[in-house]
Amino acid sequence: MLTRFIPAAVRAKADTWLFQKRGVDRGETFLAQRRVFILPSGAGMGFAALILTLLIGSINYSLGLGFALTFTMGTCAMVDIFLTYKNMAHLHLRPGRAQPVFAGEVAQFELHVVNRTKLDRYALWIDFIEAGEARHVTDVAAGASSAVILSAPSLERGWLAAPRIRLSTRFPLGLLRAWSYWQPDLSALVYPFPEENAPPLPMSGVESADGHGHAGHDDFAGIRSYQPGDPMRHMAWRQIARLDPADGGQLVTKHFEGGAIDELVLDFHALPSIMNLELRLSRMTRWVLEAEQRALPYAFRIGAIDFEASSGEAHQAACLRALALHGLGETP
Repeated sequence: MLTRFIPAAVRAKADTWLFQKRGVDRGETFLAQRRVFILPSGAGMGFAALILTLLIGSINYSLGLGFALTFTMGTCAMVDIFLTYKNMAHLHLRPGRAQPVFAGEVAQFELHVVNRTKLDRYALWIDFIEAGEARHVTDVAAGASSAVILSAPSLERGWLAAPRIRLSTRFPLGLLRAWSYWQPDLSALVYPFPEENAPPLPMSGVESADGHGHAGHDDFAGIRSYQPGDPMRHMAWRQIARLDPADGGQLVTKHFEGGAIDELVLDFHALPSIMNLELRLSRMTRWVLEAEQRALPYAFRIGAIDFEASSGEAHQAACLRALALHGLGETP
């Protein structure tokens, strides 16, 4: 066998390169020559059979024009090999962003194909290997970049790593197929799916420090002008219905004194222990979303995490992140 004449060190190095299990490509990835693979396509195999048939016929019948046509077609095939390789090699691949999703939704991964050469690239097919045939095609002009959004289903909460990606091309003639593999360092955070038909928020009345509150409905003190932040349930709808906006009427709310204030604490450990872990996380997720939708400040407690009462996008993201990573051995 020919391999007997290849030094053992060279064979070992080749085996290591071809068959080793590759990890995640950190940062930007450069498609060097040894990362680009190329083989004839189905059309290329048929084209090669046609050239062989023409060559055999030209030899048998001594056809000068047959030889000319055969070698012309062979030259075209050799040029196609070079152009197909050049259309793929020396590109840079860079991961983009991946927005958080809820379990069961489709996660979207943003990826960038950067072309820093002076050669335009055409018909680059890119998709996850598990998708089978590539669904996304892009062109990248010289000195430019192109962004591609790839989707993958999310089945459970936690970090969802982007699957392995295949980048391929058959440009320009389709006789050959060049491809390369890429495992980007990109993950999407998957939140627990919000529980459907969850019970109401766990509101509790707590005595206010100044004796004034907005949850006590027993100490009605009158009507006052609407102020930003007043809850909708305190709107004085009967009085508002009598107001004429043409006369300068303004919105009014009911005013209470004394009583208690509403305190909203989302405590994971306060849920029944007989509930399934995932169901408890799902219920907490629903409560976080509902509290944000109603603009209610809420405290949040799960495990060693204890957030003071607050609201807003940052507070919501921190709470959902804690729910997504709870019990997975990862720092929220």
